[in-house]
Amino acid sequence: MGQPIVVVQKPSSTKGVLRFEINRSLTGMGHEAYANAAAAAGDRPPDVLARRLFEHGGVDAVHVFSNMITVELSAGESGAGMRELVEELFIHYREGVQPSIP
Repeated sequence: MGQPIVVVQKPSSTKGVLRFEINRSLTGMGHEAYANAAAAAGDRPPDVLARRLFEHGGVDAVHVFSNMITVELSAGESGAGMRELVEELFIHYREGVQPSIP
């Protein structure tokens, strides 16, 4: 099982842009920019996250720099559910294994 990512949604001065700050770096000191899901074809964490955000729908572009994720929303989209996609990036269980809830 992976460890949960702590996500803080930050305000953006640009309408239609979501900003997330997380407690770990996804790219080191590099930048990754994705204009569509096809650009996120790799298996690295920023690629997987960008692909999941595009598959969620309502996304025009994704940019990842270290621990900052910027999502440009399509016109009229709210970004509902996107924070949860970031939080769940590294949470996985082997098939048939369920987490125990205290």
